[in-house]
Amino acid sequence: MGSDRVSDLLLVGCGRMGSALVKGWLAGKAADRIWAVEPADLGLADPRLHHVRDAAGLPADLAPEVVVLAVKPQMMPEALPVYRRFASRRPTGPGTLFLSIAAGRTLAWLEQGLGAEAAIVRAMPNTPAAIGQGISVLVANAAVTPDQRRRAETLMQAAGQTAWIEDDELMNAVTAVSGSGPAYVFHLIETLAEAGRAAGLPAELAMTLARQTVVGAGALAGAARESAAELRIAVTSPKGTTEAALNVLMAPDGLQPLMTRAVAAATQRGRELA
Repeated sequence: MGSDRVSDLLLVGCGRMGSALVKGWLAGKAADRIWAVEPADLGLADPRLHHVRDAAGLPADLAPEVVVLAVKPQMMPEALPVYRRFASRRPTGPGTLFLSIAAGRTLAWLEQGLGAEAAIVRAMPNTPAAIGQGISVLVANAAVTPDQRRRAETLMQAAGQTAWIEDDELMNAVTAVSGSGPAYVFHLIETLAEAGRAAGLPAELAMTLARQTVVGAGALAGAARESAAELRIAVTSPKGTTEAALNVLMAPDGLQPLMTRAVAAATQRGRELA
């Protein structure tokens, strides 16, 4: 991680996503010391990882370069006042960077809790981050320096790919597509397996075929240079079985308008929750 290496990184909350990030940071040597605040046992052992049950266990003189807020969104109102002191703790160089992965908590909301002068990056990872195959979309407030943007990006790359947006309002659509998207894919597996069962396949075999088809197609899409449309066309023989199915899925009342409505509903719900 070169010049982006952190001396002291503070992680607040070490659940599933926090644990995935810690594993990536340790493997990539992202920090000299990682301080993790988590009531539960971590199940991780590394001399660079220092686990405390609550903020009271942190060193009094700790001045982390980065504070990663990974608690549940409903716990953020309680957590922010505790860690606000780090916004002005560093006496030299840029102030502490706050990196939040709490869904639904906007930059404006975070600034209210941490102060308008705080450098804040909001990130939306998704669950494939647990195996390093996620994608995280990031947005920064005006106080974040170019070096801090790069550092935030490097830290989130421990969970997979990254992308940036400049408008925090777009995070609702990001959440609807990639944050919630894995659930859509899991439901696709369910529905494809049920369709196979309805066509006469044993239920267990239908599920195996559906699961591995989605896994394999996803890996192929990730490795291919072709677009998704080009990959689809390549496996669709004229007047063949795939075309017969796609005539249903791509009909005016088929999958596209259904998915558009689903993403719109999730986007609107994100606005309501924010």
